[in-house]
Amino acid sequence: MRFYTFPSSIPANEQLAKVFGKAKKDKYRVIKVSIENEELSCGATAEAKKDWERDYDKLVAPLLEADVPCYILYRLDAKIPLGHSWLLISWTPDTASIRQKMVYASTKATLKTEFGSAYITEELHATTLDETTLEGYRRHKQEFAAPAPLTMREEELKELRKTEVHTEISTNTRHQTLGGINCPLSEATLDAVQDLVRGRYDYLQFRIDLEEERIHVSHAAKVEIADLPKQVPEDHARYHLFLFRHTHEGDYLESYVFIYSMPGYSCSVRERMMYSSCKAPFLEQLAALGVEVIKKLEIDSGSELTEAYLQEELHPKKILHRPAFAKPKGPPNRGAKRLTRPTTED
Repeated sequence: MRFYTFPSSIPANEQLAKVFGKAKKDKYRVIKVSIENEELSCGATAEAKKDWERDYDKLVAPLLEADVPCYILYRLDAKIPLGHSWLLISWTPDTASIRQKMVYASTKATLKTEFGSAYITEELHATTLDETTLEGYRRHKQEFAAPAPLTMREEELKELRKTEVHTEISTNTRHQTLGGINCPLSEATLDAVQDLVRGRYDYLQFRIDLEEERIHVSHAAKVEIADLPKQVPEDHARYHLFLFRHTHEGDYLESYVFIYSMPGYSCSVRERMMYSSCKAPFLEQLAALGVEVIKKLEIDSGSELTEAYLQEELHPKKILHRPAFAKPKGPPNRGAKRLTRPTTED
């Protein structure tokens, strides 16, 4: 049996890091990344010529070698809050050696972190050249979008949601929804949370797709506490995760704060119900991903999120000495107290 040893981490070299920086400014349409000398290096780049569909086959195909794995980062025309969305193609031909396949598979997470996981909204794993074409990508999209068969538990939840929508609110209905709705997280959301834990971001914002019933990351950034109120939408509910860096009693602390913002009744009833029902299961998923939430907050407006407010919520002031109750004094100059003896009648 042959055993393979791999470096603990394969970082991006200096040239590739610069290319990634320019890519965020829409400099390139496509970037080829290879592993050379235990480093992620830039194999080639190309700028956009036309729209992404017409550029696709013309720019991607020349970068691929039949027997040599690589990664392809391809910029789509769709926009996300951070900028353009990107497609990551992992090209691992069947003819590649076992060692090559294992190295590229184990390094993909590092590549996504170096580039910025939140920018990568789609992924394609290809083992034949046909799968790397535009037609192959479209087939992959169709297969990915096709609904998987529902499990028995999912069928039960589907029927339960129907009854929740069409029945009146009662004690029974409340009992059914008490556990909350476990909305799945998109792959980009999972990656963004992992990047947060690694220190790439200190603020994430999440939205629920009401039709898809899935939680997506809508914003990922490094945000100062003074700019935190600006991140909260005024017309839609959102979840927020913020790493609050602060000092308390001389100690430097980093605390994850989960914020649920609901701007009053400007949101639909369904939106309010979904965000309320998904909150507890979502917090459990965050905990499973390594996020230890120290404080959970609910707000109506972003203006509430001041440093003083967070300090008070995380470290409420303790009243150590409560004044003893003092009996109020009587009116002045009322004279000496008189005692009267009750009389009995014979």
